[in-house]
Amino acid sequence: MTTMTGRITGLDIDKRGDPWLTELAAIRHEFEERMAQLLPDSANGSDALATAMRAGTLGAGKRMRPLLLMLVARDLGCASPALVDIACAVEMVHAASLILDDMPCMDNAMLRRGQPTIHVQFGEDVAILASVALLSRAFGVLAEAPGIPPAVRARLVAKLAETVGTQGLVRGQFEDLRASGQRSEQEIATTNELKTGVLLGVSVDMAAILAETDDCVAESLRSFALAAGHAFQIRDDFQDDPANDTSVTGKDTGKDLGKATLTNVLGFEEAKKRLATHLDEADRYLTSAIGSKQRTRRFVDTLFGHGMDFRFARSPRAGAYDTHQVRH
Repeated sequence: MTTMTGRITGLDIDKRGDPWLTELAAIRHEFEERMAQLLPDSANGSDALATAMRAGTLGAGKRMRPLLLMLVARDLGCASPALVDIACAVEMVHAASLILDDMPCMDNAMLRRGQPTIHVQFGEDVAILASVALLSRAFGVLAEAPGIPPAVRARLVAKLAETVGTQGLVRGQFEDLRASGQRSEQEIATTNELKTGVLLGVSVDMAAILAETDDCVAESLRSFALAAGHAFQIRDDFQDDPANDTSVTGKDTGKDLGKATLTNVLGFEEAKKRLATHLDEADRYLTSAIGSKQRTRRFVDTLFGHGMDFRFARSPRAGAYDTHQVRH
């Protein structure tokens, strides 16, 4: 994959005179503006529910899923006016899932994207209601998005519903919470697919649906997303090391201690090899889907490092891993 010098940290895109990064910054700006418009007004903070929805959705983050959706669609030749709205709907689902994941009855996280989690800021009751409201709003956005043929809209709604439910995010979180200390590598990988891979998958699926591409391209994109999802989860496992600085990771560390994760089961060196394998697979499937087009490829490069070779080096601190400063 193409190497580049730009990086994304929080809301900032370091352009350095690169036309591609200027384009990416413009796409991101379009997305951020539209997301703010689609969310309910907080009435200057007096509406706690709306404020919580906006805090959980508009905070600093990579915007990996919506940007991936928009870039894949553009690489497929899609210029639908609904594109940014569909990307916003996917990010609303992602934000809702993070609010719920962080709850005391789930992962009991105190920090997300460098800020106190939503239940810490607003209380558990408001956090739950905000996540439900975000899920509802996501489907409302899909229903209202402009210029989508009825059959295509129905496929988009069905795909997003499948992603949220018992075949997707809900099942993944359930399996993760109920898992015993001893899990096979395949069981861990399946949970990772449901917790991380499905939202990457739905991003490329919805891009393919909107672009009305053929089944072979759609299948290659899905395989790309699953491979990238596995890579992202391993990278996330590395960042969970308790020796890492939360000001760098942007969220709590050490939450996976004692849990059956791939890094805990396989060890650092083998997990690093698996990471490289998944990135190679992602590159191969992406090439099969979009050929030499560069938007999606270069975006993935910003997420995982130069040439899709995301390298982790041991920190001088015992047990710590140096990672790119990109927040979940």
